[in-house]
Amino acid sequence: MLTPVLAEILACPRDKLPLNPDASWLFCPNGHRYPVVEGIPIFLLREMEQTHVEGTRALAVAESGGPAETGQGDLSRGEIDPFVSEVIGATNGLLYQHLVGKLSDYPIPRLRLPQGQGKLFLEIGCNWGRWCVAAAKMGYRAVGIDPSLKGIRAAKRVARQLGVEAHYLVADGRCLPFRDEVFGQVFSYSTLQHLSKQNARSTLVEICRVMRRGGECLIQMPNVFGVRCTYHQARRGFRETHGFEVRYWTPRELALTFGAALGPSRLSVDGYFSLNPQVSDLRFLPLKYRMIVRVSEALRKLSLVFPALGYLADSLYVTSVRKS
Repeated sequence: MLTPVLAEILACPRDKLPLNPDASWLFCPNGHRYPVVEGIPIFLLREMEQTHVEGTRALAVAESGGPAETGQGDLSRGEIDPFVSEVIGATNGLLYQHLVGKLSDYPIPRLRLPQGQGKLFLEIGCNWGRWCVAAAKMGYRAVGIDPSLKGIRAAKRVARQLGVEAHYLVADGRCLPFRDEVFGQVFSYSTLQHLSKQNARSTLVEICRVMRRGGECLIQMPNVFGVRCTYHQARRGFRETHGFEVRYWTPRELALTFGAALGPSRLSVDGYFSLNPQVSDLRFLPLKYRMIVRVSEALRKLSLVFPALGYLADSLYVTSVRKS
């Protein structure tokens, strides 16, 4: 069964019509059907090329009509979800690689947002749900989407274990399965950077559609001029990107693209020397990495006084307010 929050806001990702339940399916008046596996709706479209291999795998599960794995039951107090422990280096960045298989607690970050006060919050690319958990703790009604069924399963387990109310589904940012103008806050971190720039633009158009007028969007993106970003581009010979590789954007390109798709947009610094580490995660990092994060945070604060420093940041936030 769908949660009341999802039942109120879901729509067919193809034609945006309301959905009705039918046994283990959701269907729209035009006959489009979407499976519900272990209580998780799967809204990926087989006619679209998937942006991640996990989307292809989730579609295979959806089309087979059954789970691809036995699944993990509820987690006991203090236990770390095995999936999260395995993927922590991939979802949180290379500075967390030493935690793979050794995670002792969940690194839940701090959102640079005001208190939610019941506002609907959508995260694009939530994986195991760390940002949705952070949003729920701040009073948002959190909804997360990701093409990975494994990630969404883990997100549901972690939310239950932590006693957090968050709602998850398998979906694609380019075809969001939501009604128009329902979310007051949209968020994405380390996700749109992996899409082709055309797919990223398509996702922004969809984000604009599901945001309320005056709603806000906060999205992290990589800066082509960042020191670490320049190093990674040089390592691959400044060639064209493909697959799930990171695409780097200029600050001007970000401001123009987000402004055209969403509305008035401004850039701010997320961090330097990397794209993922959070100040709130210092206790998880060895001393040499803590120094990197502390210097990054000092430079971020300095950029508030000297905005030109933002042009050398590796990770930028783009804040957009939906145009009326």
